[in-house]
Amino acid sequence: MLSTVTLVALIAGAFYLSLKVTDPDFVKLVMAAPKARQILPQLLSPDLVARESERVALDLAFPIPCGSAPEGEPAAGGPSLSAAPACAAEREAFQLNGEGFDPNTDIKLSWVLPSGDTFGITRLTSSAAGTFAAPLQARPIATTAAGVPASLRAEWSLPGGVLRPSQALIDVTNAIMVTIFMALLATTIGTVVAAPLSFLAAQNITRKGVLGSAIYYLTRSFFNIARSFEPLVMALIFALIVGFGSPFAGVLGMTVMTAASLGKMFSESVESIDPGPIEALQATGADRYQVVRYAVIPQIVPDFLSFIIYHWDVNVRISTIIGFVGGGGIGYYLSQRISTLEYSKAGTALLAIVIVVWALDFLSAYIRKRAI
Repeated sequence: MLSTVTLVALIAGAFYLSLKVTDPDFVKLVMAAPKARQILPQLLSPDLVARESERVALDLAFPIPCGSAPEGEPAAGGPSLSAAPACAAEREAFQLNGEGFDPNTDIKLSWVLPSGDTFGITRLTSSAAGTFAAPLQARPIATTAAGVPASLRAEWSLPGGVLRPSQALIDVTNAIMVTIFMALLATTIGTVVAAPLSFLAAQNITRKGVLGSAIYYLTRSFFNIARSFEPLVMALIFALIVGFGSPFAGVLGMTVMTAASLGKMFSESVESIDPGPIEALQATGADRYQVVRYAVIPQIVPDFLSFIIYHWDVNVRISTIIGFVGGGGIGYYLSQRISTLEYSKAGTALLAIVIVVWALDFLSAYIRKRAI
């Protein structure tokens, strides 16, 4: 009875600490519903096709602070932009107005900095009357430099044209292929490293005598240390070395994790084999290499194949997250689209990830079934 009460108290304490540490704010979650209604429809509307239509941009000079450069004037005739007020101090609120656009036109708003770089603001749709009003804030990065003001840019596409695969779909296809082959290369290199080391980490093979025990513990320690680092952290470290956005950084990060994880699973598979064939060969005077070659390997091949295929599947999933820290592939593309508020293109990447993970899950299950 006492042990049950103690267990319940420990569980209750764990949940209390969890709530204390994570500090959940469900009121804030509910209050953020309008923002979710703005983002989710775009994520659920992936950019798959496009029309061969002309892309149009309209700029309006907006000095920050006032007096640092001439104010922009609305265009005469056709679509036009105007700001109220026409200039602002840093972080001051203002409103950007648009008139003369086609009804229900998808418009992307951006800052064009004095350096010429662009910084996405938001996406919106013009009203049935072809107008819009967007409340904005004067960003410090858009401050006038050397007399050159930043500009507010509205971009949209003219209607018409022939349907074709969108540029987002083409980019996502290329990125997802990079992700698949990143995972394949990391799994291959990790397997090559893990397979021989796994025998050194199997106590029924190596842990005999002082030297064998030392090798066993050293190899086990290597696996444990390497497994203690998340692939996300390793990819970030390698990205600092070989450059952000490089798929090679992601491959290196996953390779370390794969080698350590497969090495541990391989060694446990070796330790769980039937000792009968080993004892029979040892009774005939076979050396250690012959015991491994003829008594151990035939028993572990099915398990090894299953673990390798499973890890390729896992690495495809992990490589998606690794891209967010500059590891390349579809994750890097996804992080860029989210940071530039291009949620429809981000939705295209999410759709590709779901399709590939689903397909690889069935493919790996089929291969495991045929291999075992």
